[in-house]
Amino acid sequence: VQLQASGGGLVQAGGSVRLTCTPSRRGFKIMGWYRQAAGKQREFVARITAGGELTYADSVKGRFTISRDVRKNTMYLQMNSLRSDDTAVYYCNAFQGDINYWGQGTQVTVSS
Repeated sequence: VQLQASGGGLVQAGGSVRLTCTPSRRGFKIMGWYRQAAGKQREFVARITAGGELTYADSVKGRFTISRDVRKNTMYLQMNSLRSDDTAVYYCNAFQGDINYWGQGTQVTVSS
């Protein structure tokens, strides 16, 4: 299984970016986003279940929105009001059974 993440880049503080993740197969019960800033551990950002249940890290609530287009088999992370501490490599994640699948990561850099 492969997860193709895209959409990162350089953005000014206060700006917006949308990340996209497309898995190589369908049917994941849970998909989400994690991020890892330089010198820090990977941390949870947001998660969406097949039933549409959403969960966010406190640090991104009200600014980020996770969504999923089942017909396109694609997951999105809309990131608004970006701050410098949002700078990180963002990883797409999919969970099924006992296995976690990870994408290759996409860099988001927020300049102040």
